[in-house]
Parts: sequence; structure tokens; C-alpha cells
Amino acid sequence: MCASYGLGGSLPLDLEPLSEPGSAALVDAWLAERSGNAKITGKNARNLNPVITADASGERHVQLAWWWLWLDASGPVKFSAFNSRDDRLLRSWKRPFQHRAILPATWYVEKQGRFRLPGDEAFGIAALTSTVALEDGSELISYSMVTRDAVGEAAEVWPRMPLVLPREMHAEWLDPERPGDASLVSEVQHASDEISRALTAR
Repeated sequence: MCASYGLGGSLPLDLEPLSEPGSAALVDAWLAERSGNAKITGKNARNLNPVITADASGERHVQLAWWWLWLDASGPVKFSAFNSRDDRLLRSWKRPFQHRAILPATWYVEKQGRFRLPGDEAFGIAALTSTVALEDGSELISYSMVTRDAVGEAAEVWPRMPLVLPREMHAEWLDPERPGDASLVSEVQHASDEISRALTAR
């Protein structure tokens, strides 16, 4: 049950497209305001966090999004929707599974342990999104972090961990033409294993 992750350590970030001028300015402003900490969005402190999405042409964009799914304009859903289990993507999360994003991170926290990759390099966490139209005519992107069975050192502290994707899977996960189906679930579960085992608490 990961409820905290963030960016820090090895900057500038080399995860596409974080270093591009427009994206970098957005992320820099977020880093300054939030000290690099992504937290669940609340009713009072309505913090938004950076997510990476892709448009129909495959071009990636960095946007700020609400961490807890909205399914309509009435607000965040009442059930727990900040994490979504990978083994339930085709049941509980079938509709948002068709709209996916990547959460840029250099660490995540579980049970007081801050897990990182060797060298503190940036990595991408799988996420589901939902975009709703608000009364003022604007749109709000919300998201849920995908989790998987914990492996490696992470399994010693908690049975679940974020579904971290290797970079060669980012395009496939973000592809809006790729259906969210059993095949994609299987592919990302398998692809995530090696990089997940590389995360250690420091």
C-alpha cells in the first residue's frame, strides 16, 4: 500500500520527457512547492502531482493530476482508489485501465523504508487515469497507482509494491491504441520483475 513517492537525488531527470523545456519548468515548479514529495491529494491541501501521458501520435506530455481517481465530476470516488492491484485491473479497474500514465519517481516509501534504484536513477510507476470535465469548463486528470506482489527486498517489509516498469515498456503502457487487456497485464507483470528486484531501501 504505497501512499508516498517522489523525485529527488539525481537531477536533472532523464526520464522522457521530463527534461524538455516545458516539462522541466512544470516539474521544477512542483519540486519547489512540494519538495519532491507526491502525496495523496486531499480536500484541503489540493496538491497535484506530475504524470506522464501520451497523445494519439505517441508524443509524451507531463501534466499535473489528482492522486485518487475521479470517475465523474462529483469528486473523488468514495472507495479506496489511490492504489489499484495489478491482478484486479480487468475487474475493478477495467474502464480506467484503458487510460494509462506513468508516474515519474526516484523513490517510494513503504513502512519507513525509502526504496530506490542503484544510482538513484529515475524510474516510472504504472498508473491508471480518469479525465473528467468540471463545471467551469476545465478538465481534471486523476490517477491511481498500480501495485504488484512485492519481490526482492521490498517483500521483507510489505506484501505489495508499486508496479515499476522498465523503460522499454513505457511506450507500450502509454500507447492509447493498446487495449487494457489480459495480455497487457501479463506483459507488464513479467517486465516489472527485474527492475522491482533492483529496488532497495536506503
